[in-house]
Amino acid sequence: MKLFVANWKMHKTRAAARAFAEELGRTIGDGIAGAELVVAPAYPLLDAARDDRGRWRLGCQNVASEAEGAFTGEVSAAMAADAGCAYAIVGHSERRRLFGEDGPVLAKKVARCREARLVPIFCVGETEEERDAGLTATTLVRQLDALRSDASAQPLVVAYEPVWAIGSGRTATPEDCGSALVHIAEILSDRRDLRLLYGGSVTPENCRPLLGAPRTDGFLIGGSSLSAPAFATIARA
Repeated sequence: MKLFVANWKMHKTRAAARAFAEELGRTIGDGIAGAELVVAPAYPLLDAARDDRGRWRLGCQNVASEAEGAFTGEVSAAMAADAGCAYAIVGHSERRRLFGEDGPVLAKKVARCREARLVPIFCVGETEEERDAGLTATTLVRQLDALRSDASAQPLVVAYEPVWAIGSGRTATPEDCGSALVHIAEILSDRRDLRLLYGGSVTPENCRPLLGAPRTDGFLIGGSSLSAPAFATIARA
């Protein structure tokens, strides 16, 4: 089953989320064969983005590294699961870059996801400087080390998001994408339930060749996922 995740980031209001859900429902009808859809809005929009018919599932964009306590402004994995989430994005490049999240913190977040029965969508990817220095493979190994204590029998999604291609209008070639995902699969070869996604300026125009890259099980989609027809078009690829 291919997996397509809509990461809305900090966009939309409740009214806009409801309108998206209604339009996506009309667009996909009874669903898209062979595709699992996940919509990951900001926390206040979860109810508005929900589909009562179960044609897509909910995800969250982040979880706290602690289970509960005096952490003003944080949202725990248990809270996200209770609100209806099945997936949680962990370690997105924006969280790493803007909020300083690193391996030990991300390892704790993955552990909190497991406690709450959320499937982590663990993000990895190199910056432009690392890419130009030939450090893509080294960077992936280092970032995936945060999963060292995570039980290999647990379902896991890993999203390869080359930082240089996010929001830049640049897109990795299918060869870039396939090479990185094959390398990730080799690093995580002991995983029994592993899906690998590409995330980096995916659009309806470039999705088909990217989806044909080796070991590509779907996409983590940013800007294009804000449009219900565009998101559906990508999922139909």
